[in-house]
Amino acid sequence: MIYLTRVEHFNAAHKLFNPQWSKEQNLEVFGKCANDNWHGHNYELHVTIKGEPDPETGFVFNAKTLGILIKDVIVEKLDHKNLNMDVDFMKDKFTSAENVAIAIWEQLEQHLPGTVQLHCIKLHETPKIYVEYFGGK
Repeated sequence: MIYLTRVEHFNAAHKLFNPQWSKEQNLEVFGKCANDNWHGHNYELHVTIKGEPDPETGFVFNAKTLGILIKDVIVEKLDHKNLNMDVDFMKDKFTSAENVAIAIWEQLEQHLPGTVQLHCIKLHETPKIYVEYFGGK
C-alpha cells in the first residue's frame, strides 16, 4: 500500500459559539474565537490517499489530478469565505477544525475513483494546532 499526500492552502473566517449559551459562557470556553466580528485562519490542508501503484504509470493517483480535485471540490468553496455563513457543506455545523476536517472528508470521498481510498485529512488551523481525521464516526 502506498500513501500519497497533496497539500493545499485556503484562508477562511469563522466564529466558534454555541447559540444555546450566554455570550459570557461562549467567551469563557472559546475566548477570542467567539468574537462577534469573526476571526480568520490561514489553513493548510493535507489530503492523503492510499492504494496500489498502477503498473502502467507507477502512480497510485496522479498528484496533479488530485490537486485539481481538491481545489475544485474544497478550496474554491472555502477560500476567503465565512465558514459559518458561506459554505453549503458547513451549514448548521459547528465550525471547529474537527468538524471542518470531517466535512472535507465527506466532500472529497465521493469524488475519488474506486482505485484509491481516502486515508487522512490533516487540517492545520494554526502553526501550533492541527487535527487529523481518518474516517468513520
